[in-house]
Amino acid sequence: MPTLPSRIVRLVLDTNIVMDMLHFNNRHTQPLQTAINNGQLQCFTDGQCLSELERVTGYPEFGLDALERQALMDNYLGVVTLCNASGEENYLLPRCRDEDDQKFLILAARCQADLLITRDKLLLKLNRHKHKPPASPILTAEDACRLLGLI
Repeated sequence: MPTLPSRIVRLVLDTNIVMDMLHFNNRHTQPLQTAINNGQLQCFTDGQCLSELERVTGYPEFGLDALERQALMDNYLGVVTLCNASGEENYLLPRCRDEDDQKFLILAARCQADLLITRDKLLLKLNRHKHKPPASPILTAEDACRLLGLI
């Protein structure tokens, strides 16, 4: 497990974790949500990640109407810090086999995240990349909560 800095821990949450936290009230993400809401953790996103979240909230299987979707987005926007690209980005990062997930690796590098939190197996697998490790450790919500002393 990685060691954490003495300052506020910087996080990137992938879309599934945001949905687990704000829509499903998943027990593994609730300690994260509480710590984010209390200012103990700082969460980052960017335009690409927000667009994906907005699109995903519209999936029929989630059963969210327009007002519920907007409330979820507003809730998330109320606790995240935008960290959009401000120029060319040439981070030495591993390539995720799912191209849609690469944006989370790039965001984590750009905002100097301490942790990228996901349940995506392909992203989690990148922690073991020998030649190009990710810019920040990639953990599940449960492992991150344990590391952060939230559970």
